[in-house]
Amino acid sequence: MAEEPRFSLAPIGVWTGALDSIPASRAKELAAELDEMGYGAVWIPEVAGRDVFVHLALLLSATRRIVGATGIANIWGRDAVAMAGAVKGLTEAFPERMLLGLGVSHQSLVNDLRGHDYRRPLSAMRGYLDAMDASPYTAQRPTTPVRRVLAALGPKMLELAGSRADGAHPYFVTPEHTATARGLLGPQPLLCPEQAVVLETDATKAREIGRGYTAIYLSQPNYVNNMLRLGWRQEDLDSAGSDAFVDALVAWGDESSILRRVQEHFDAGADHVCIQALEPGRRDIPQEQWKRLAPALLEGVRPGR
Repeated sequence: MAEEPRFSLAPIGVWTGALDSIPASRAKELAAELDEMGYGAVWIPEVAGRDVFVHLALLLSATRRIVGATGIANIWGRDAVAMAGAVKGLTEAFPERMLLGLGVSHQSLVNDLRGHDYRRPLSAMRGYLDAMDASPYTAQRPTTPVRRVLAALGPKMLELAGSRADGAHPYFVTPEHTATARGLLGPQPLLCPEQAVVLETDATKAREIGRGYTAIYLSQPNYVNNMLRLGWRQEDLDSAGSDAFVDALVAWGDESSILRRVQEHFDAGADHVCIQALEPGRRDIPQEQWKRLAPALLEGVRPGR
């Protein structure tokens, strides 16, 4: 990408799919609460709910400061011209408050859900970025740069994120992956990993909640392959993960325990960590966890860069 000022992103954000499960009016109220708590960004996913850009427009219109980020917008969900138009429109309306997280998604969500052909994802992403960069745009242009990060796990996608985007947004990863990603990205690009958390000190309860999360992503080959690449054994990944695996992917315990895990990501080279607070019900709103974690993380974390 052309040389531009580095995107200023506060260290701690929230990643949540739960805002899709409630009326838009309530989602806007909760986004405003996250803004008032001091979180730097709210990351929302895209599967088959609200259009992710419509959703972000609603949330950003209800807030004053917080960055709205897609985690992630699926490149098979819209063509490059539509994607470029959406992100430029939101960037123009909310300068330096829009971050496009862009990804190739998963075969099941591309072939089965959308009826597209999930082949050669790295080449598909490279060609998509070319097409975005070449897309016409006839509306009022934004006054600040369009910011984008790529959902990247493996070495080649991380290298692409470093050369063609503002950085990377790895999901379902450990601090060890963050260290590897920083080495591949180099010192300048943004590195924004997601970290699942549970404010629960009972190990049995915490791991039960955690396995509801790990079971979903261990059904996807790209996440499994990434964990094998990091040195986990297949038996650690079976049946939603061993205790050691769940503990590595889901930070649980009290506020200080979760702060320690988040700090490990910063020590490994992260610029921004988006926490995903897990609840027993997948679509339950983790409002109390957000409130309890805000002062601990926002005041306690020590970004290393």
